[in-house]
Amino acid sequence: MISRRNIRVKVMQTLYGIDRMSGDIKPGEPTGILTNKIEQSRQIFTYLIYFITEVARYSETDARQKASKHLPTAADLNINTKIAGNELLWKILENPSFKTAVADIKPEHMLDAELLKKTYLQLANSPEYAEYIEEQSRNGKVEKDMLEFIFTNLMLPSEDFIAHVEEQFIHWDDDAEMMNQLVLNYLHKPAGVNFNEILSKDKWEFAKSLLQTVIDKKELCMEMIKPKLKNWDADRIAALDLIILQMGVCEFLFFETIPTKVTINEYIDLAKGYSTVQSGQFVNGLLDNIHKELSAQDKIHKKSFKNSTI
Repeated sequence: MISRRNIRVKVMQTLYGIDRMSGDIKPGEPTGILTNKIEQSRQIFTYLIYFITEVARYSETDARQKASKHLPTAADLNINTKIAGNELLWKILENPSFKTAVADIKPEHMLDAELLKKTYLQLANSPEYAEYIEEQSRNGKVEKDMLEFIFTNLMLPSEDFIAHVEEQFIHWDDDAEMMNQLVLNYLHKPAGVNFNEILSKDKWEFAKSLLQTVIDKKELCMEMIKPKLKNWDADRIAALDLIILQMGVCEFLFFETIPTKVTINEYIDLAKGYSTVQSGQFVNGLLDNIHKELSAQDKIHKKSFKNSTI
């Protein structure tokens, strides 16, 4: 589920965290930190999906509460609960791995009841929802679009919701962009997603290998990077940029199925997204320079990557 780009982000964050630590790093500690970061992402992802389902199911709660009034109106007795039967909603709720993840994480204990109600009422008062419940039939795309609307139009733009998830998950800022992608991808293609294994075995091996290689080959990488820094103010180079460069060099030299073009593009994007304003240009220039030098020295050897998953 997590892409290789997401994995690079997690490895980058782990390396940065290690760089900020004082004292010696214990054997296995980097992998442990990376494992925790991936687990945190799994929990955030599960909670976001859970919150979407709870908003959709709140229509039944709303109907019950209004029908139980002392003197309910005709409108109170005729709340449309179509969304509670949303076909995609029930695919999610009946997913065995989702049930297991919910039982493990217990997102119901994190739920803010007032925020949930507020989000549902915003949904119920929207023209998109009115159009949805007017349609008698069910359409797979419309069902998906309705759940997506809850996420993209009601949850993410809400300062209250973002404050809520920041309170529950201290690493939300690190994962926000990735979570947007993961949730939308899941709503588009929910089949086959295992909430308890957010990383496939081969991607987990890639993550561990990339992390350990950068740690083991740091000195070698810096020998290649330092001579290229002469046109840059060394004091103004962000520590994260140096980590990104080390990761790029390691992929050039030690990950033979990853095309060098993919490596360069991925780390330019990471620098732009996570470091300083100038970082994209900086990383682009240095990685391109190092790539040309290594190629001229015949030090980059790539296998066919036609069938590999990048």
